[in-house]
Amino acid sequence: MSSPAGSPTPRDIEAELERNRAELAATIDELTYRLDPRVKANEAVGRAKQMLHDAGTDPATAPEARNRARVVLGVAAAAVLGLVVAVARKD
Repeated sequence: MSSPAGSPTPRDIEAELERNRAELAATIDELTYRLDPRVKANEAVGRAKQMLHDAGTDPATAPEARNRARVVLGVAAAAVLGLVVAVARKD
């Protein structure tokens, strides 16, 4: 409730502060979840499993998924090979 002059009452201010705290807590929880390395790792594993599954699908039923998965897996394999060669040359 506002006072007759239009300025907020202490109760209004406290209620607004409580709402702001709740919103900030929810935002922090969301950011913590989104930035959690375990969550990111689980998401990456899920995407990798899906790509492997797509690479093994019947080309007649999903040719674009199979081709995309093969390209991504090929690029990943080339990147790993490049890292191995780079590390081997350092030694």
